[in-house]
Amino acid sequence: MNVTLTSLPLPNLAEPGDCPQIRATDYDQQLAALYAAAECDWVVVYADREHNANLVFLTNFDPRFEEAILLLGPASRRVLLLGNEGMGYTSQAVPRLEFVLCQSLSLMGQPRDVAPRLEAVLRATGITEGNRVGVIGWKYLEPEEDDAGDAPAFVPSILVRVIRRLVGGGGVVKDTTALMMHPSTGLKSHNTSDRIAQFAWAAALASNSVLRAQRLARPGMTERGGALTMAHEGLPYSCHPMFNSASPSEPVVGLRSPGTRVLAAGDGVSAAVGYWGSLCARAGLLSDVPIPKFMERVVVPYFRAIATWYQTLRVGVTGDEMHRAVMGALAGAAWRPALNPGHLVSIDEWTHSPIRPGSSEKIASGMALQCDIIPAPMPNGWALNCEDTVAIADANMRAELQDNHPHLWSRIVAQRAFMREALGLRLTEDVLPLSTANAFLAPFWLAPGLVCAVSP
Repeated sequence: MNVTLTSLPLPNLAEPGDCPQIRATDYDQQLAALYAAAECDWVVVYADREHNANLVFLTNFDPRFEEAILLLGPASRRVLLLGNEGMGYTSQAVPRLEFVLCQSLSLMGQPRDVAPRLEAVLRATGITEGNRVGVIGWKYLEPEEDDAGDAPAFVPSILVRVIRRLVGGGGVVKDTTALMMHPSTGLKSHNTSDRIAQFAWAAALASNSVLRAQRLARPGMTERGGALTMAHEGLPYSCHPMFNSASPSEPVVGLRSPGTRVLAAGDGVSAAVGYWGSLCARAGLLSDVPIPKFMERVVVPYFRAIATWYQTLRVGVTGDEMHRAVMGALAGAAWRPALNPGHLVSIDEWTHSPIRPGSSEKIASGMALQCDIIPAPMPNGWALNCEDTVAIADANMRAELQDNHPHLWSRIVAQRAFMREALGLRLTEDVLPLSTANAFLAPFWLAPGLVCAVSP
């Protein structure tokens, strides 16, 4: 594969319009499917400000300051336990729910005079002796990580302790988080066309922010000044926003928040923004001319891996096949991906990843993924990244998107054509680029139109 730099017009950073909405009936179907799959009397979904993705996916409700607990029970019971402030935010939930005050979920020092005990609230809701209860936290343990993998792991201990007291020795408390988060069977691994449209809206905004910052970065600007160019619109983040830099004598720390450091010519620089459903990241050197050593050692093998990732992706390919293809493209390179070469994305920035050695899990229609290849180790002052969001859609889902979201479909078709014709990538029809400019990699930030491409 021959990777070259070519001059291309800069992408149009157009606003994507209004955010598509998920219908209440879709949420109802998700809740019913989760409860049926659990085969329990009750399903308990834990959420807090940091770990809100499962609850948002199921109800559109996210805790802003407190914890929240969703209970799914017999006779289609759907109860959301909330603290004091959460009770004033219930209008954000889309499906019909019962809202119950549980002041133990409130911040410390707030009133506890109405419903202070979690155990009493759970008992009053209906959890009782002998029940089978499935608990969903923010992640789960794989079999090789713990001998008691069926025990809830990533939820507060008080929640598990109280439920075990209520169900007694004849009851069962088990971890059912995989029902939400497994990379091939989890509920969040498969999205409706409306959900894909919502993620595409987020992807456009996130990538517009990052590409704008890349274009406007200049020597003499502070990192915070660079972050200001990303023009945040007040949307909920899926991760901390990032804009950082480093001189040739220090490493680029891509996860670092922006500071007062002043950018200088030749610096490594990195930026990323993630909203619910998407993340975009770019990294490179603050230079207006190509640097041959950087091109040879990093840029060429990196874009070869990016191109291979996109060209291998399709409905039915296994995670192992994806992993082997990317690693094969990097044969002879002085670095390897720091993490998995790609992963699933949802409300949370990283849900899980089928893309790993030996994985038989297949890429399926409805999945949303991040092309996320982080090269490591990097010499001091060097950085490179080109992370974007894609969706996978079979013919039926593509038809739904075309019928129900024609503006989005036109953008996807145009972006896919650009990737094929201008960047030289052989994409299948299954691959739907959701960002403003998927795989648009300008490694030298002061030359934003000088872009990597695959030549014949």
